[in-house]
Amino acid sequence: MRRRIGITLGDVAGIGPEIVAKALASGKVDKRFDYEVIGNPRTKRRADAVSWIVLGARRCLSGELIALVTAPISKQLLHDAGYHFEGHTELLAHIARTKRFAMMLVGGPLRVALVTIHVPLAKVPQLLSTKRIVEVIELCHDACKRFRIRRPKIGVAGLNPHAGEGGLLGGEERRIIAPAIRRAARRFPGVTGPWSADTLFHKAYHGEFDAVVAMYHDQGLAPLKMIAFNSGVNVTLGLPFIRTSPDHGTAFDIAGKGIANPASMIAAINLAARLARVR
Repeated sequence: MRRRIGITLGDVAGIGPEIVAKALASGKVDKRFDYEVIGNPRTKRRADAVSWIVLGARRCLSGELIALVTAPISKQLLHDAGYHFEGHTELLAHIARTKRFAMMLVGGPLRVALVTIHVPLAKVPQLLSTKRIVEVIELCHDACKRFRIRRPKIGVAGLNPHAGEGGLLGGEERRIIAPAIRRAARRFPGVTGPWSADTLFHKAYHGEFDAVVAMYHDQGLAPLKMIAFNSGVNVTLGLPFIRTSPDHGTAFDIAGKGIANPASMIAAINLAARLARVR
């Protein structure tokens, strides 16, 4: 039997059903797998989108599906359905009962793992810890190996401008980030930093690093979306199954107009297939 990848439709009030249909009809998805759409585009209950995610995750855990690709939902819909998580990533980690997880975005030559995800910028410094940064570096290194990178070079960003400039512009680098890098580098010699984010992404783009660990959401996603706005893919690290999704939201403003670009969904499906082949 051919292996099967599940694809959830996402919020039916958004562009999810459209981009899933366009992607599967495009002829551009990996033909070595079967694809099963999870969801009903004609449902009258938008909250059904959350139950489709739960179903897809459970079927991955049972071995029925080799991977899960999720179309976008809004955080408000997730909360309205009774799941008080910040997004797909946290919900899937809860279902899989994993405490060690992270979000990685892949686009063009960049692979970016995030230490903090959907939190207010003002809360980022207090959420950083040496333990958490080491954890994300480890997950990032494991992901690089799955991308068949034999000796991953991982650049870790600082939090502050110029990576704190020796403590003049902030102390998180000295107190939290640098100790995490030293600890991780004992196992993974290719881990270096903390680097100033304004130069780190330039270096990664030109091949000096295989992946970047960023401290917060926009630090990592702004440069990635600059180069791969229509083809970026979100990968959840740390799950016992493969999960990818397009790197964009529900796009309510263009839903139903037939103009949604399926490129990111196609990329998400093909990356799930690529990772499934490695596994």
